[in-house]
Amino acid sequence: MASFQKTATGWRVQIDVKGQRESRMFPNKANAQEWADRRQAELRSITSGQGSKTHTVGDVLDDYQKKVSPTKRGKRWEILRLELIGRKEIAGRQFREIRLADLQPSHIAAWRDQRAREVAGASVSREMSLLSHALEVARKEWGWLVHDPMKEVRRPPDSPPRDRLISAKEIELITAALGYEDGMPVGRSSQRVAVAFLFAIETAMRSGELLGLTSRTVDLKRRVAHLPLTKNGSARDVPLSSRAVELLGMLPPVKNGEPLFALAAASRDALFRKARDKAGITGLTFHDTRHEAITRLSKKFDVLALSRVTGHTNLSELRTYYNETAEELAKLLD
Repeated sequence: MASFQKTATGWRVQIDVKGQRESRMFPNKANAQEWADRRQAELRSITSGQGSKTHTVGDVLDDYQKKVSPTKRGKRWEILRLELIGRKEIAGRQFREIRLADLQPSHIAAWRDQRAREVAGASVSREMSLLSHALEVARKEWGWLVHDPMKEVRRPPDSPPRDRLISAKEIELITAALGYEDGMPVGRSSQRVAVAFLFAIETAMRSGELLGLTSRTVDLKRRVAHLPLTKNGSARDVPLSSRAVELLGMLPPVKNGEPLFALAAASRDALFRKARDKAGITGLTFHDTRHEAITRLSKKFDVLALSRVTGHTNLSELRTYYNETAEELAKLLD
C-alpha cells in the first residue's frame, strides 16, 4: 500500500509491505508512483523468502564500491577486485547480471571454481571474503537479501606459505639488471628500485611501507623509521641498520615531506619484474624480501623483539615468514 503527500518541495511517498515501512521524497508524483510500484514489488519478493527481483549482484558490487570501500585503507584493491568479481561468466552470463532473487550457492561455487583455475587458493578465499561482506551489507543494511548465499559455499584450501629466500647471487644479478652499482650515484627510477630492494632486505618493511617513507618519518640520527599506519591498522617504529641508513643516503634529495624513494607502487612493480626476468631469475617476488629479511633478523633478535620490528601481533603468522633452513639450524647445535 502506498500513500502520497504533497509538500513544499515535492511529493512524499510512503509504502507498507507486511509491516515493513519506507518513505522517499520525489520532485513530482509520477516519479514517486514509479518508485512505489517498483519498491513494493521488491519488498514482496524479499518478504516472501526471495531476494530482490530488481537488484542484481552487480548492483551490490557497485553500491558497496561507492558506499563502503572508500571507508577502507585498501579501497583501491577492493574496487579492482569488485570489478573483477562481477565480470566473471557463470552459465553464459556475467556474474554481475544475476538477480538477487535467483542467486544460489551454486552460482558462487561456480565462480569460485573458475577463479581457482586462475589464482592461488588464498587469493580466492580473500575475494570470497570481500564478496561475502558485500552480500552481508546488502542483506542487513539495504534489505536486498533474505538469506546469506555464501553460507553453504566451501572455501578453497589455503596454498602452502611461501618459503622463498634470496641468494647473494640473485641479489647481485637483480641489482645489476636495475643498473645499480654500489658506491655509484643513484638517479634513475630503476636504480631507486634496486635501493628499495636492498633496503627491504635490511628492514623487513613491505613495499608500500618503504615507498611511503619521507624525511618527516625517518630519523637518521636515532636510526628509526616511523610507519604511522601499517597493514594491520596500527603504527610501528622500525630500527634501521647502518647499512639501511647508508642506502637511504644514496637516494637523490627530494622536497621536505615527499617520499624518499619517489616511486609509485606500479612503477616499482613493473621495473622489478622486468629486471628479474632480464636476470633470468624465476619464482621470485618483491615481497620475498620480507621472508629473507625476517630470516636474517631472527639471528639478531629474540621472537618478541622481532615481532615488534615486523609488526606481527600473532606469532604464528610470524612463523610463516621465518624460513631458516634445517642445515643452518643444525650449525647452531655445534
